[in-house]
Amino acid sequence: MVKAVQSNQVSVLIVQSSACGGCAAKSLCTSAESKEKMIQVTVPDGNLFHEGQAVIVLGRLSDGLSAAVLAYALPLVLLLAVLVIVLALGYDESLAALAAILSLVPYYGILYLFRSRLQRRFSFRLKINEN
Repeated sequence: MVKAVQSNQVSVLIVQSSACGGCAAKSLCTSAESKEKMIQVTVPDGNLFHEGQAVIVLGRLSDGLSAAVLAYALPLVLLLAVLVIVLALGYDESLAALAAILSLVPYYGILYLFRSRLQRRFSFRLKINEN
């Protein structure tokens, strides 16, 4: 649902629900959960959208896979590589674990520095929901 429109920026409220969020028994189940998230979508013409309008947020599958690699796969590889290297150098396990965890600080710092570039790379599109 569109929450705000400012020239070519549309703020969209999305509800992220767990896999069982559509289950008929979800009101009785404690594992069903959902979260609301606000995303900003750049559109060529913001006049097409208005507050309260139902929209469909579209993204490319390749963007989702790339985001998963950047957020999960590369940090895991870095973590394991540092752990193995520090252990191979003969240091004890606690120091190796600490070094592995601390190696993620510069990684996520670099991602943070390139956040505007990543925002341009990972973009969403909006489609007016006709239902």
